[in-house]
Amino acid sequence: MTRQLVLFCDFDGTITENDNIIAIMKQFAPPEWEALKDDILAERISVQEGVGNMFSLLPSSLKGEIVDFLRRTARLREGFREFAAWTKEQGIPLYVVSGGIDFFVYPLLDGIIERERIFCNGSDFSGETIRITWPHACDGECQNGCGCCKPSLLRKLAHPNGYHVVIGDSITDLAAAKQADYVLARDFLLKKCQALDLPHAPFATFFDVMDHLQQVEVTA
Repeated sequence: MTRQLVLFCDFDGTITENDNIIAIMKQFAPPEWEALKDDILAERISVQEGVGNMFSLLPSSLKGEIVDFLRRTARLREGFREFAAWTKEQGIPLYVVSGGIDFFVYPLLDGIIERERIFCNGSDFSGETIRITWPHACDGECQNGCGCCKPSLLRKLAHPNGYHVVIGDSITDLAAAKQADYVLARDFLLKKCQALDLPHAPFATFFDVMDHLQQVEVTA
């Protein structure tokens, strides 16, 4: 019996070449953001707490300027547009699961991925500073304060007869990768897949991703 390929793809550093939150902070935030970043990486605070506090350093009035900045500077990884079109042609479900924020993820994916297939953090610009909201927070099986909880989303969106593939690059993809049937990985996530002996393959472009997926064994 052939199983249905179901794809869960990270955004920052995977679909895009760079991490957009880091780019925003470097361009617009006061120096305090760096200590928050270091606390997240050292696991002294959760991703949810750290990202929320980082964006609270930025005035809400900067929204338009930030979006314009990313439209000019963010680069989609080679082959992503073709990959997204291929998944539609093949009828393969593709979900974008991102620790990014809606006000920049949606514009950067406009016309490529339908919004109902994008799962990311939200934003509120009604106050003096940017407030991040968490529509996809951890379920009862995760207590990590992920913000946008990728393993929770994988559990929620899993298909009964699915062959679930995670595509990612960083520590925020690792918990979901451990639940997946297969992982397409680069950078930090690739090293972890190698160390943990998870079923995986490396990729550099989304043309590589398409090649790997066409060879993956999805029968049961």
